[in-house]
Amino acid sequence: MSSNKLPQPVQPTHSATPATPDKLLRLPQVQDLTGFGKSSIYTGVKKGTFPAPYRLSARCVGWKLSALQAWIDSRTPTQGGAA
Repeated sequence: MSSNKLPQPVQPTHSATPATPDKLLRLPQVQDLTGFGKSSIYTGVKKGTFPAPYRLSARCVGWKLSALQAWIDSRTPTQGGAA
């Protein structure tokens, strides 16, 4: 008697979902995400209270989305629990 076994699928050695690269946001997107204006963002960067941008070219900077999310998560909620 011969046994007709189907081949078993090979299990990947890494996770099925590849790591996605960190997205870079430009200033208008950062303003939308945080509700801050341009001056407040750059003042916070200068004081060290806001994530610093990454230089992308001579006249272009961007912020890592993960750094902004971490900064937002580190903020304490306002009194009364309003978000």
